[in-house]
Amino acid sequence: MQFSAVIFWGIIAYVIGSIPSSVWIGKSYFGKDVRDYGSGNAGATNTFRVLGTQAGIVVLLLDILKGVTAASLILYIPSVSHGTDQYVNLQLLFGVLAVVGHIFPVFENFNGGKGIATLFGMLIGIHYLLAVACVALFVVVLLLTRYVSLSSILATISFPIFTIYIFHRDEPLLIAFGVAAALMVVITHKKNIVRLLNGEESKAKLFRSKS
Repeated sequence: MQFSAVIFWGIIAYVIGSIPSSVWIGKSYFGKDVRDYGSGNAGATNTFRVLGTQAGIVVLLLDILKGVTAASLILYIPSVSHGTDQYVNLQLLFGVLAVVGHIFPVFENFNGGKGIATLFGMLIGIHYLLAVACVALFVVVLLLTRYVSLSSILATISFPIFTIYIFHRDEPLLIAFGVAAALMVVITHKKNIVRLLNGEESKAKLFRSKS
C-alpha cells in the first residue's frame, strides 16, 4: 500500500465531506442561509426545520452520499485486499475525514453541520445491512416523534450495539469507532438533548413543504 495514495484520497474524502449542501441549496433556491435560522446548524436537521421537508430530504440524501462516496474511495487503492482489517480501517479513515469535512467545511469557513447523515453514509459504504438497521431505527423514531435530533441520537447509539450483538462483527477499530461515534453524537447534541428534556425541541414538518 502506498502511503502517498492514502494521503491523497484522504484529502479528497475531506473535500467531499466539505461540500455544504444545506448552505448552497438554501442560498440558491430559498435565499436563506440555514445557519441564520433555527438551531444555526448547517445540517439536514436544521434544513428540515428551516426549509421544509423536500429540501430536508434532498440535503439528507446528499449528505449520506458524501459518506458513501468517501468510504468507497478505498476502491482506488487496489493494493489493499477486500475484507481485510486494513480495508475496513481505511474505509473508516476516509469516512471519518468526510465527517470532519462536513463538520468543518473548508468551503464555508469551517462552519458546518453535525455529520450524522454523512456518518450513516460511511456506514452504508462499509456494511450496508448494519446501515439499513440503523436507518430503519432512525425512520421509526422520526415517524413516531418527528424529532430528527432524537432519531439521529438513538440511531447512532444503536450502531455499536447492532455491530456487536446483531451482526457479530469483530473488527476492533469498527467497534471502537461505533462507541466513539455514539459519544460524539451525544456531545454534539447537548443542546438538543436539553431542549428535548425541556419539551422545547422543534419537530420536523413531515410530508409537507415549508414556503
